[in-house]
Amino acid sequence: MNSLQQIAAFSETAKHGSFAAAARESGSAPSTLAKAVARLEERLGVKLFHRTTRQVSLTADGERLFHRCQRLLVEVDELQAEASGVRASPTGTLRIDMPIVLGRRMVMPLLARLAREHPELSLDVRLQDGYVDLVKEGIDVAIRVGELSDSTLVSRRLGAQSMVLVASPGYLAERGTPRRLEQLEAHDALVFRMPSTGKDRPWRFRRKGADAEVRPASRVRVNDGEGLVQAALLGQGLAQLPEYFVREELARGDLVEVLPGLRPAPIPIHVVYPGARLVPQRVRVLLDALLATRL
Repeated sequence: MNSLQQIAAFSETAKHGSFAAAARESGSAPSTLAKAVARLEERLGVKLFHRTTRQVSLTADGERLFHRCQRLLVEVDELQAEASGVRASPTGTLRIDMPIVLGRRMVMPLLARLAREHPELSLDVRLQDGYVDLVKEGIDVAIRVGELSDSTLVSRRLGAQSMVLVASPGYLAERGTPRRLEQLEAHDALVFRMPSTGKDRPWRFRRKGADAEVRPASRVRVNDGEGLVQAALLGQGLAQLPEYFVREELARGDLVEVLPGLRPAPIPIHVVYPGARLVPQRVRVLLDALLATRL
């Protein structure tokens, strides 16, 4: 048990980058965590952290141990829950990371239902458009849009995201409605600056069975999807957005789809989580709900 406590102290400190921050999260004293980590280092005969007065960072040995111990701690928690007979009732804190608008509009209602159904389940929801390291940040589940690159994560496909090119009726009345891709050069473009890379997201289309990509010149760049919707509503130009972002605006006629016959192939949406032999029950209930809903 002492070994597990030391590993847990090390893991929490690695996640939060300092003994003080880890102590606030876990309800322990910083000195208690520091002593536990020191004993672990002494027992293993390796240095796990580079230490400064305010923060710590992992050594190469610490990185290896951190990624290995996450799976161990998850399985220990699940074994304890199973042994105590509460496996069928999810407890603890479910930490989920997801894109801002997709999370607000599509997933938050589902999470609210889970919270009502399972009163012992707590939610820690992270809404952001960039990708995070699930293991390092202690995230149970993430929802990601686009092709996946991290092969260490378990993934399940939830659905797909259709992209639409839109503009306000006022803008189109003034500037005309493009009928071909080549006519887009004559129009003002509103582009999305991807938070994960800082690069502009190109517009994608599908014409005659082949993919086509357009990288429009633009005076307006926005790194928030809802901000991009507002720019289109204000008549600042054409914007390519996920269909669910503008579903209501299209239904009301506040926005109009442009080049609807050239919509690109839908972008996959996946739920991902760290691989483990035992998946915590709090994660299982969320996975079941997501897969039953299909985004």
